[in-house]
Amino acid sequence: GKAAPGEEVGVLLCDVGDAGSLAAMAKQTRLVLNCVGPYRFFGEPVVEACVENGASCIDISGEPQFLEGMYLKYNEKAAEKGVYVVGSCGFDSIPADMGVLYTRDKLKGTLTAVESFLSVKSGPEGVAVHDGTWKSAVYGLADEDSLKKLRKQIGYAPVPVVGAKLKKRGFVFYSPEFKEYCITFMGSDGSVVKRTQRYLHTELKQTPVQYGAYATLGGLGSVIKLMFMGMLFLLLVKFNFGRKLLTKYPKFFSGGYFSKEGPTQKQMDGTSFTMTFFGEGYSEGQDPQSGKPNVKICTEVKGPEPGYIATPIAMVQAGLSLLEDAASLPKRGGVYSPGAAFSKTKLIDRLNKRGVEFSVISKPEV
Repeated sequence: GKAAPGEEVGVLLCDVGDAGSLAAMAKQTRLVLNCVGPYRFFGEPVVEACVENGASCIDISGEPQFLEGMYLKYNEKAAEKGVYVVGSCGFDSIPADMGVLYTRDKLKGTLTAVESFLSVKSGPEGVAVHDGTWKSAVYGLADEDSLKKLRKQIGYAPVPVVGAKLKKRGFVFYSPEFKEYCITFMGSDGSVVKRTQRYLHTELKQTPVQYGAYATLGGLGSVIKLMFMGMLFLLLVKFNFGRKLLTKYPKFFSGGYFSKEGPTQKQMDGTSFTMTFFGEGYSEGQDPQSGKPNVKICTEVKGPEPGYIATPIAMVQAGLSLLEDAASLPKRGGVYSPGAAFSKTKLIDRLNKRGVEFSVISKPEV
């Protein structure tokens, strides 16, 4: 049942190494929110316990190999049991995936391509991120070949390109819109959005949207610092000894950005994010298969500090959508990306009310 506000809620102790404790937990609930990463090491036992015992499961993983591996292993079983396993329901995949859908819905016509730019602004205390995210990146980059093999095994249907082909940008480039340098975003957004678009195209016959994910970086000094740290990272990540060094001294190797302590309260209070989406497409009545795009739109998602404030908001609201907007979820259970699971729910309204705000910056001009 539902606990009344202020009511004491019991504590269940379980351990990812103890399958019995996970099963006992999953049997008592309709939905598990799983925050224990890196998910490549700790995620699967929770998914398995939930699917076996009829509970849905949401996580905040940014690890494509885990997310897509769970799809391969548990999609059919989750469908049989009528439960939903929805990965990557934190920052940055919820703003990215739902942001693309929001942009699509606000364009009068057919959206065919969108690029997102993530900017994180900090106060005088700077930004800090907990080293759990750093560890996920270290092990993810070290194991890229396994991801390629996994995708071959899944045998994804290709997603057709509709409209003008989205141009690939260089890894580092200068953006006149932001008046700063930008880089290709290294997170899981690209893979998450692609899975959503594939689902919407194959299952719901919607026009797939091409997507590119980027992050703003700052001036030339930031570019040089990133290049130096990036080269060191890529050199070390290939070796077991190097990975041990990277995970033991996250603060040093990330230039102070990642730490074992995570951010202080002051740092969190002073940090916010904006994700800006530049979309293009074809006005109503225009055939996206011929000619150049003739409408543009700019939207944004804004919110508080990403890791400790925006992520819990996104995850909890995704959970509420799963429970309370059940009639709007996909008809079959299964393993889904956020946009595939929540495209018809009230998730964006829920996020707007909690301070992760979606808005149109400039209306489409023909």
